[in-house]
Amino acid sequence: MSENARWYVVHTYSGYEKKVAATIEKTVENRKLHEQIFEVSVPTEEVTELTADNKKKTVERKIFPGYVLVKMVMSDESWHAVRNTRGVTGFVGPGGKPIPLTETEVTALGVEKHEIIVPYAVGDSVKINDGPLNTFIGSVEEIELEKNRVRVVISLFGRETPVELELDQVEPLVV
Repeated sequence: MSENARWYVVHTYSGYEKKVAATIEKTVENRKLHEQIFEVSVPTEEVTELTADNKKKTVERKIFPGYVLVKMVMSDESWHAVRNTRGVTGFVGPGGKPIPLTETEVTALGVEKHEIIVPYAVGDSVKINDGPLNTFIGSVEEIELEKNRVRVVISLFGRETPVELELDQVEPLVV
């Protein structure tokens, strides 16, 4: 069933996000809905603020005030469990009809972290396996995991040329 689970956005009263998330999690425990509601998230970020006396203070701030993300399999039972939670005003979607987030949106929001394993390191020789530079061989100059980017230096028309590619567009050169 978990492969049918999708992320949905739930609208709440502002300031009640954590309370709503905790209540949904408690409902899942009490009603034994573990097979339908898998995860509840209130996306936050750490921000450094200056106080009145010019001291830095790190605080946790909600990225989307008034919203809670729920990973669930949509059914009448799971819909009612979430929708009838105190503080929930409804699901986000046309006419309150729940619309799941796309994979692109989930990735952009950073709700689910996908571990990226890169089988090469800076200085390694790699072969480009996709795009217009397919089959070119080069050397890894820089890897940016958070941006899903790798910079590879290739020889193009006799010149060393750096190119930016996605991490999966190159593979280690097997000698």
